[in-house]
Amino acid sequence: MWPPTLILELLLLGCLCFGAHVERMSYRPRSCTLECIQRGVPECEYCRITADDVQFSLSIPSNSPYGSCVPWPCHSFLGQETPEVCQHYVNAPRNIKIEFEESEDPTNDAITVSWNPSQYGIAFLHGFQVTLQALGGSQVICQLFLLRNNHSLTPAHAQMVFHSDLFTHLSLDTEYVVTILALPVPERWDQFYEKKHFFTRTCSEKNGLDECKKDWYPRYIEVHQENQDVLVTFNLAPENFEIRHYFSSCFGGGLRNYTNIKPDFSVNKTHHTYRLQNLQAGTNYTCEIAADVVDAVRKTFFVVKHNSEEPMTSHFTESPSLIMLLLVGILLVATAVLTFTVVYKKRMKKTAKTQLRPDIIERYYDKKLDEGQCVLLDKNTRPPRLLICYSNNDGPDHVRVVLQLAAFLQKHMATQVHLDLWEALSIMEEGVLAWHCRRMKECDFVLVICSRGLLQNQKNHCEDEEPVENTALATIAIIGEEMCHAKSLGQDLSKYMTAVFEYSEESDIPAVLGLASRYTLTKDLPLLFSHLHGVALQKPGVNLQVENISESGYSKLPAGAALQLAIQEATALISDEQTEEEHVGIPIFS
Repeated sequence: MWPPTLILELLLLGCLCFGAHVERMSYRPRSCTLECIQRGVPECEYCRITADDVQFSLSIPSNSPYGSCVPWPCHSFLGQETPEVCQHYVNAPRNIKIEFEESEDPTNDAITVSWNPSQYGIAFLHGFQVTLQALGGSQVICQLFLLRNNHSLTPAHAQMVFHSDLFTHLSLDTEYVVTILALPVPERWDQFYEKKHFFTRTCSEKNGLDECKKDWYPRYIEVHQENQDVLVTFNLAPENFEIRHYFSSCFGGGLRNYTNIKPDFSVNKTHHTYRLQNLQAGTNYTCEIAADVVDAVRKTFFVVKHNSEEPMTSHFTESPSLIMLLLVGILLVATAVLTFTVVYKKRMKKTAKTQLRPDIIERYYDKKLDEGQCVLLDKNTRPPRLLICYSNNDGPDHVRVVLQLAAFLQKHMATQVHLDLWEALSIMEEGVLAWHCRRMKECDFVLVICSRGLLQNQKNHCEDEEPVENTALATIAIIGEEMCHAKSLGQDLSKYMTAVFEYSEESDIPAVLGLASRYTLTKDLPLLFSHLHGVALQKPGVNLQVENISESGYSKLPAGAALQLAIQEATALISDEQTEEEHVGIPIFS
């Protein structure tokens, strides 16, 4: 039998070896040359490769919205001398994680990405390509990492953790999607890459609430009553925010009252106490307090004003019969409430309609009489899938509007949007037209953005044009054929919709889509929401309003403001083009 001291030393040595092994299992990229990787030098185990290191030619032009972020041909950097390394299949990476990094820039975020390789095909793994894109944006950021040529990986190495370089200058509170491709790129495009959606941190999450004026709100609130007066004490905003006025709003007993607050900073620079007036005794109040600035975040608190003239002792302690009568009354009220609840539930089951479809975070406010009731839709079903078709013949400004609309629909209208600009890899595999046909079959709805350029495609269909330009025309023809086929079979046509922005006209809608529902954006955003989710906006005595999804309210959201700005820029550009065309068309007489 071994001595206990020897066993302890062996265990300690094993722990140290295991810790060193775990440390080696995490890899961060180094700066290496392509020659070093091809020769298999041990120091070039996991290296970053820049665009200057690789010479390649792409079938996609450099001014494409996809940029140069497409899977680089394996033979361009690994297979010139050993082409067999590019002929094997490698499965997609897994366990993608986002790690937020510290940065000195308070207005932007920074991240690194980590992942594990798949055990399937790991023996043929030669690197990764990481792409990052903002949801609704067209710019793509790429990073390429390669492993040295003569490495030897087994399925046991599937626990290795690889890290990307730092991604900087990411907008705060913005949704991004990161895609990691395993190299070499195989023929089975649907299994060699993995995606992950994530949000960057908000300003308050990254820098703290006291560093973000837009997100600031009073965190400390104390309410107390002195005689008939209700006093509220709250913390003031930091001095550098230069907030000099606040307001408070209380609702209770069917009435609402406002209080303007102007603190005296010479008395106290950190806290202020104000008086709530015109409150009724014995009434529950819901109050809000905020800085008196645009789009200020409001802090909610509750107030119950007591009548200080009433004695705190019980009025019925001297009368046992009164106590018994009160207990019997309470029992009767509880029985009545229970009976009403059972009857109400049975009635609701009988009158219940089809379950609302999407997994929705937004709230709906049912304005009935003077009260507002908050209703949340069912979260057990998936959101509707929407394919957006458009023509890029109107230029990059129109494409930017479509991008911002897709981002707004996906982020704030609980819709899973499919857009060609977001699925470059699938389109490269299938082809543009085949991708549109597949998405038409898979999606619940198809929305065609009609514009002046779409009609130009239709008028010029007999002329020789670029293949990309003919895609919109072919897609419209397929949609029209599907609609006619559904109409002949008596099927529902609600799957197909058309929309125009304010810089377009209804006359821009092709005749072949005449049977589709028509919307003008952004005026008809509530109607589009109703169409997508099967929600009736009006019923007898009820008017359903969707928060922040209206012609006047959508721009209050960051994604809505970006959509509004894109529409304004596109409108101005198209207006200038029309003015130039009018001037050109005016005859000049001598």
